[in-house]
Parts: sequence; structure tokens; C-alpha cells
Amino acid sequence: MNTHKVTIANRAGATYDVDARRPLLDSLRDQGVDLPYGCKYGGCITCAAKLIEGSVDQRRQVALNNRQISNGYVILCVARATTDITLNIGVDSHDTLYRNPFLDPLKPHELKADIATAKDG
Repeated sequence: MNTHKVTIANRAGATYDVDARRPLLDSLRDQGVDLPYGCKYGGCITCAAKLIEGSVDQRRQVALNNRQISNGYVILCVARATTDITLNIGVDSHDTLYRNPFLDPLKPHELKADIATAKDG
């Protein structure tokens, strides 16, 4: 089995081995990590976490905009680890996930993510 190590930095550095072919949400919940989720198809941000280190494949997500992706957010219900990774989970990881659109509106390049190809800054 192809596995990667997941370290949850804001949970005392707890580590878990996950199957690279399965979504992170399923692999971590199967090992007792209490994570919220909603749709389970990448369409909401209930299970968002912040990727601190490493990389994931989250091509199936549709909920994040470019700003959220560039700030490191991943959608755990569809993201699969492609390397060993470090995450922050839970609401304490959401410091830049949300922002008031009236006080700080999104710029055109921050709106909708093009999930098929990476964009240069």
C-alpha cells in the first residue's frame, strides 16, 4: 500500500499513516481523528484544513477560491496526500479562510479557482 505520514501540528504533532489513494478525511476519521464534514464531495468548506508542508491532490474540490488555495487551504474530503504532509485542523486553523467581502472584497484573480492548472502568482 502506498502511504504517507500526516502530522497534525496544532494537535500536539500527532502523526498518522494514510493511504495515498483515499481522501484524507476518511483515512484520518478511521483512525479516530474527530473532523467535521458536510458534503463529502468537495463542494463546501466544512472540512477545510490548512496545509503547512507537503502536497496534496485536491483536483476534485470546487469550494475554494484562488485566495484560499494560495493561503494553503485544502478540502479534506477529496484531498489525497501526494507526499508526507503537515496540517493544522479545526476552526483554529481558519484564520485566513474567511474574510468580510464588504471590508475586503476579492480581487478578480482571487475569485474562482481554476482547478485543472496551477496559476502563477
